[in-house]
Amino acid sequence: MISACQPIEKKQIPTTPGITAATVESAIRAINSKTPKSNASLIEKGVKQVASLWRDSDGTPEDFIKFCSDNFSTDPAQKQASFNGFCNYMESLYGHFNKLSLDMQENVTLMKGDLLPVDPLFAGYNPGAHLINDLYENKIAFIVALNFPYYTTEEKNVSGENWSPLDWGYARLGDVFSSRVPSELVQLSTKVAADADAYIADYNIYMGHLQNEDKEKLFPENMVLLSHWNLRDEIKADYADKKLGFEKQKMIYKVMERIVDQSIPKVVINSGNQDWNPITNEVFVSGTKAESEPEGNGRYQQILNTFHVYQSLDPYYPEMNTAIQRAFSVGMQIPQPEVQKLFNELLSSSQVQEVASIIKKRLGRELAPWDIWYDGFKARSSISEESLNAITQKKYPNAKALEADLGNLLLKLGFTKEKAAFIASRISVDPARGSGHAWGAQMKSEKAHLRTRIPATGMNYKGYNIAVHEFGHNVEQVTSLNDVPNYMINGVPNTAFTEALAFVFQERDLFLLNMKDNNPEKEYLKTLDIFWSVYEIMGVSMVDMKMWQWLYANPNSTADELRDAVLLISKEVWNTYYAPVFGIKDQTILAVYSHMVNSPMYLPNYAFGHLIHFQLEEHFKTHEFAPEVLRIYALGQLTPNEWMKQAVGTGLSNEAILKATEVAVGKIKVP
Repeated sequence: MISACQPIEKKQIPTTPGITAATVESAIRAINSKTPKSNASLIEKGVKQVASLWRDSDGTPEDFIKFCSDNFSTDPAQKQASFNGFCNYMESLYGHFNKLSLDMQENVTLMKGDLLPVDPLFAGYNPGAHLINDLYENKIAFIVALNFPYYTTEEKNVSGENWSPLDWGYARLGDVFSSRVPSELVQLSTKVAADADAYIADYNIYMGHLQNEDKEKLFPENMVLLSHWNLRDEIKADYADKKLGFEKQKMIYKVMERIVDQSIPKVVINSGNQDWNPITNEVFVSGTKAESEPEGNGRYQQILNTFHVYQSLDPYYPEMNTAIQRAFSVGMQIPQPEVQKLFNELLSSSQVQEVASIIKKRLGRELAPWDIWYDGFKARSSISEESLNAITQKKYPNAKALEADLGNLLLKLGFTKEKAAFIASRISVDPARGSGHAWGAQMKSEKAHLRTRIPATGMNYKGYNIAVHEFGHNVEQVTSLNDVPNYMINGVPNTAFTEALAFVFQERDLFLLNMKDNNPEKEYLKTLDIFWSVYEIMGVSMVDMKMWQWLYANPNSTADELRDAVLLISKEVWNTYYAPVFGIKDQTILAVYSHMVNSPMYLPNYAFGHLIHFQLEEHFKTHEFAPEVLRIYALGQLTPNEWMKQAVGTGLSNEAILKATEVAVGKIKVP
C-alpha cells in the first residue's frame, strides 16, 4: 500500500537537449525540400509534436531529422490508407487488451464464489501497460505524431466545426500519442484503481441487523445494501412507505454519516454477525453490547493512494500537469473553472427554492437533509417497492433471463426488429459482485457487458432500475463502436454523454415493465425530477472537485487530515447551496458517494449527463426516439459542444432546464 505520508518518488523525465529549435527547423526544411507544395502548418505541427516526445534513447538530432524527412506522408490518398491501417491495428490491440482486462478482473467484479488471495492481484494487473511505450520504442508512435499531430481541446473547438468525420478521426488518432508515461506507472495506476474498486465492491451494510433505540429492526432480515448506491436508492424507495419510511430514511442517513466520518464500526462492514444501532453507534452480539473499533481512515487512504499515483503522472503531461486538468480539459474536454461556474449558476438559481417549496408541500413537513434524494416526482413513488419487487423478481430470476429479454426491451422502445436483435446480440449480462456497471467492448467482434446484482430471490426493483441505466450505457457502447464512420472516433465526447443515454433509458424503466403513467402533469413532473437530481449531484460534484484542489494544495497530508478536510469541505458546500433551502447547517452527506473513492472526478459527468439528458428528452418530444438515438450516438467523439449542436441543434448549458423548471413550477398542482 502507498503511504499517505510518503508520496511516490517522482522520477526525472528524460530530456532531449539535442532536439533544439534549430533541429526542428532543419527537419521542417528537409520535408519541404522533398515536397515543396505540402501544407506548411501541418508539417510544422507534426515535427514539433515528434520533438516533444523524442528522447535521447530514440536517436541523435540527425536521426530525428532523417526520421521526419523519411516518414512524413505527402500523398493524401496514402495518408488515408495509412489511417485506415492504423484503425485496424488499434482496434485489434485495444480490443484484445480490453478483453484481457475483463478476464483478469472477472473473479473480483462478478459473483463467482469466494475471492482467492490471487484474484485481486490479477485484477490489478494491466496487460496493456506497456503498449504505448512499446509503440514509441518501435517508432510507430512517432509516425502517428508526425502525420496525425495532437490538437488541444481549444483547437478542436475552433477547427472542428468544419471537420469531416475523417478529419476527426485523424485528430483522435493524434490524441493517442500526446504524452509518454512510463509503463510501470501505468501498471501502478491499474493496481491502485483495482484496490479501490475492491474496497468499494465489498462495502455492504446488512440492513436486517440495524436496530433503533428500542431494539426494533425496520428492514428485512436478508436485505444487504451496497454503499452508497443501494443505501441512496433505499432512501428513495422509502418515500412510498407512509408508516415507517421517515424512520427508515433517518436511520440510513445516520449510516451514511458514519461512513463519511469513518466512525462506522469496522465489524459491521460487509458482515451480518452482529446488530448495530447507527444512531448510538453501539454494536450487539446475541443481544449483548460488544466493544467495536471504528473503521478509522480506510476510505480516505484509498483516495490518497489514488492521488499519489496520479501525482506521479503529472510531470509526463507538461501542458496538463495536474490530474484535475487532465480530468476536465482532456477527459471531459471542458476546463474545470467552466464546470464550476456552470454548477454554481444552477445551484444558486431561484428555481431551487421554488422546487423545494413544492417538495415540502408534497411531503407535508419541513425538508430533511436526505430529501436531496426526494423521489416523489417519479411515477413509481406512489407504487410500493414490494409490488415492484414482485414484478421484477418474477420476470428476472437471474442474469440470463435479463439477457434474453434485451431485444424485447428495445422493441418496446421503438427499435426495428433487426436493430434490436443486433444490439441485444452484442451485450452480455453478468451477475455483479458490486452494484453493477456497464463495460463496453473495444473491438466489434466482442460484446459489451451489463453487470448487475441479482440476489438468489431474483432481481429486485432497485437492481432492475440500475440495470436499465446500465443497459442505456450498453446501447451507447454498441452504437458508438459499430456505427461510427471510423474506429478512431468510436465512443462519445466524454462519459457525461453515455450517462445521458443511461438516464434516458432509466427514465423509461416502468414503461418497459408495461406500467403506463397517465398523469397529465407527467412531463412537468419529469422536468422537476431531473432538475432536483441535477441540484443534488452538482453539490456532490463540487465536494469532489474541491477535495482534489485541497489534495494538490496539501500533497503530503495524512488520511486523517484528508478526512477532516473532506468533512469541512462538505459542510461548506452544504452551507453555501443547501442550508438556505433545507434550513439546517453543517451536513456532511454530500461526501458519501463511492465514486470519490474509486472513480476520481467522475461525479461531474453525472451532472452534465443530467443536463444532456434533459436536452435529449426535449429533442425526443419532436423526433422519433429510436432512430434519433441511433443517429446521435453514431456521431462519435466530437467535442462536447459540437456533439450537442449536431445532436439537438444547441450547445450544452443550464438554460433549457432552468426555463423548463420555471414553467413546470407554475403548472404543478400541489395537493
